[in-house]
Amino acid sequence: MLRNGLEPWHLLIVAIVVVVLFGAKKLPDTARALGKSMRILKSEAKAMKEESPQ
Repeated sequence: MLRNGLEPWHLLIVAIVVVVLFGAKKLPDTARALGKSMRILKSEAKAMKEESPQ
């Protein structure tokens, strides 16, 4: 029934839904905020990993 979890047409549908929900004008700001959040999360996870005693 399911070969893969995600196929290219799944990603296309998700992209269309995102554009419809957020609108084309807000997408760059949303992507920028998401990228900033991911960088913060990555740096915090790295700091926690370096901090933990082994």
